[in-house]
Amino acid sequence: MTRSLKVGIVGYGFATRVFHAPLIQSVPGLDLVAVASSDPAKVAAALPGVAVDARPEALFARPELDLVVIPTPNASHHPLAALALAAGKHVVVDKPFTVQALEARDLIQRAETAGRVLSVFQNRRWDADFLTVRALLDRGELGRLTHFESHFDRFRPEPARRWRESGDPGSGLWYDLGSHLLDQALCLFGAPRTLSLDLARQRDGALADDWFHAVLGYSDLRVILHASALAADPGPRFQLHGTLGSFTKFGLDPQEAALKAGGRPGGEGWGRDPLPGTVTRLQGGEPQGSHLTRWVEHGQAGDYSRYYIALRDAILLGGPNPVQASDALKVIRLIELGLASARDGRVVPVEPLG
Repeated sequence: MTRSLKVGIVGYGFATRVFHAPLIQSVPGLDLVAVASSDPAKVAAALPGVAVDARPEALFARPELDLVVIPTPNASHHPLAALALAAGKHVVVDKPFTVQALEARDLIQRAETAGRVLSVFQNRRWDADFLTVRALLDRGELGRLTHFESHFDRFRPEPARRWRESGDPGSGLWYDLGSHLLDQALCLFGAPRTLSLDLARQRDGALADDWFHAVLGYSDLRVILHASALAADPGPRFQLHGTLGSFTKFGLDPQEAALKAGGRPGGEGWGRDPLPGTVTRLQGGEPQGSHLTRWVEHGQAGDYSRYYIALRDAILLGGPNPVQASDALKVIRLIELGLASARDGRVVPVEPLG
């Protein structure tokens, strides 16, 4: 790599500290040079040598910056990304892309006009278990798929005082985790025909939804997306059933926990799932006279740094954008349709999502 991209990040909260800063610093050809933060001492202690600007506008004005990353509260994504594009920067916006689809369309138009790469950090496309699921389906291991269930359940019984749970626009579990699960479903199956969503606030004192159950209809396939903040003993992360067999996987991808503990991509065993899934399948592939066989599917290793590697190559070499903004717009459209479904208590048809 003969040239490095100079990178700046807006804010130094959880997403920057755990995901973006360590991932950017692990990728050759990316050079984290500045952060916008109101707490310069905190940034200096964690990222020595990285400059700190008090305001995002000062960060965007840096002539040396090529790329700006925006992992800020969801309602600020549109105005901050618009300013960064106007300053001539390539932009990464954390998921969910925006709060409203019209904001997403506006940013896409601005990026096209500016001739800049606009990408959305949907890191869970590089989860180990999702990569394994994708490989199983590509191989046709389960036959014709009829049931796909994807859960993201955690146990956080006390609501936190943070913007994600504030009840403000763009807060709540449907925006937070729903954006991950919807993106994965779109990657695997494309747009559904119908969508039904049930939302709830189940914890004492909750200000935003902390439980959701969505059903996506695809002719004879049903895709169930579910998340809860009150699951002390969670069930499977993935459960797939098809005409030839099933796949069951417990536990979450290990990368977030490893990053929180100070681990970095490229280390020994990085992204290897300690709880691989199990395939149960007809032996021989024919129902008559066959027996079930079962094996552990160790699958692929996850690696979130692959997002930033691909983004680097998209900007420097003209390679494909790892997560196109147009894909992220589809996720926001489904989030909005889900909110309409939950509000009206009905199954909503899904029109073209462009």
